[in-house]
Amino acid sequence: MFNLREVQQEIRELYRQDNTPWVIGYSGGKDSTVVVQLIFNALSELARTEKLSKDVYIISSDTLVETPLIIDYINNSLDLIQRQAEQQGLPISTHKVKPLVDQTFWVNMIGRGYPSPRQKFRWCTDRMKIEPANRFVTERVSEHGKVIMILGVRSEESATRAQTINKHKVRGKLLSKHSTLPNAFVYAPIRNFSTEDVWAYLLNVPSPWGGDNHELLKLYNNSNAECPLVVDKSTASCGNSRFGCWVCTVVTEDKALNGFIENGEDWLRPLLKFRNMLVKIRDVPEKRERKRMNGQVYYTAPDKLGFGPFTMKARQEILEELLTVQFNLQTPEGNPYELITRDELYKIQEIWSALGDWELSVLSIFRKVYGYDLPWFGEEREIVSQEQLQLLYQLSEKYNVPFEIVQRLLFLEWKNAGYSYRHGMEKELISMLREQWLHIEGDIQEEVLA
Repeated sequence: MFNLREVQQEIRELYRQDNTPWVIGYSGGKDSTVVVQLIFNALSELARTEKLSKDVYIISSDTLVETPLIIDYINNSLDLIQRQAEQQGLPISTHKVKPLVDQTFWVNMIGRGYPSPRQKFRWCTDRMKIEPANRFVTERVSEHGKVIMILGVRSEESATRAQTINKHKVRGKLLSKHSTLPNAFVYAPIRNFSTEDVWAYLLNVPSPWGGDNHELLKLYNNSNAECPLVVDKSTASCGNSRFGCWVCTVVTEDKALNGFIENGEDWLRPLLKFRNMLVKIRDVPEKRERKRMNGQVYYTAPDKLGFGPFTMKARQEILEELLTVQFNLQTPEGNPYELITRDELYKIQEIWSALGDWELSVLSIFRKVYGYDLPWFGEEREIVSQEQLQLLYQLSEKYNVPFEIVQRLLFLEWKNAGYSYRHGMEKELISMLREQWLHIEGDIQEEVLA
């Protein structure tokens, strides 16, 4: 059994040691909630006798594809924490970190054609969780010289987790060196807590910001898994947890969505159906290119060619189905629910246009589903007319030149027109031509992005 008094004292002493700001990872799950409560209470007690000036940042990752019930819970908790910290005059601020629009799930899958993630091909974690959190930490390091990251990791979770905690530990210190970020140190205040300790604390110590830990217990609904703030690749996928992404295809069955639906959240059924569709089409040959993005053809077995990204047709089908689900989706309160943002739609069209989609398929698909036009401020309509496009196609056929590469070369020239110094154009041109040259890799390989 943990000694609460000792843990609180340890936190207070560490806070007093220097002016290095703290960054707390908060996922809304049980472990990170315990950490935030412990620190909030410790600082509240300190504030009674001394002025606190060292900043404490609470960050929460929003991948933009979080399970709806969970992201609503997290947003509400962050608001309550911020409000209560301001009322008490504590130097605590809450922040949501998100992937850049160029690196969201839908932009990569629908825009670039990345296949549905799997255990050996988890392209999503770096882009959507690790990089946004690390970007925030790196910015704080630039401002302050160094930071201390406070995470809800526990040795009991697994032998691997215990080894990771101990591997980077500074002898005689409470802190560990971060595995990848320079000038970032890690503090794990509940490293010795058991799962029973975690729940005992949450259910016996009231939330200092007015939250309801019994509501958190209901969210778990007999599941003791959660998705922590991911800051390195040693963290497992969250697909089996109540706190993962609703589109997660790393696991075969989504226990999170199934669990919520079984407990009365019937409005989530369309999300589960869509997610299961993403699993099924992953290995359908007709949905995948026969080469990688760089033009490379590879083998996964001596007589079996590997797949590349989703075909353009498959990407268009996924987008139409996603928009259809979004159009029909309503919360229990009767409100619409956004599954893909307009910025993501614009970025997808930008990527497609560079690949030769001058018909602006995103706009056509949106109009087909919603019955009205998506506001569009791009200039792509001015590249060529339909008559010119048809002539280009005929000439490409006549001279046996790939129509796709003609389109892409014209788009590259159009994009750089008017610039006296076309920075990066030569590199982009070489890359584009290489993609059209089918080259075979001799060794048998796993599916990777290239």
